[in-house]
Amino acid sequence: MADLDRITVNPNVMGGKACIRGMRVTVSLILDLLAAGHSREEILRAYPYLEDGDIDAALAYAW
Repeated sequence: MADLDRITVNPNVMGGKACIRGMRVTVSLILDLLAAGHSREEILRAYPYLEDGDIDAALAYAW
């Protein structure tokens, strides 16, 4: 089960969009990358400060 506590919404960060752990990485960015065919491994390499659980949380949030 994904930890939705990883998802934060702050009007002062990224215009209030849902983000990962208060960082400037939006849930929609992760979903867009997955939809474009990027693997989890590719995303984690491109954003080394993300964790696998962050991707799970983004998918759960979207569900």
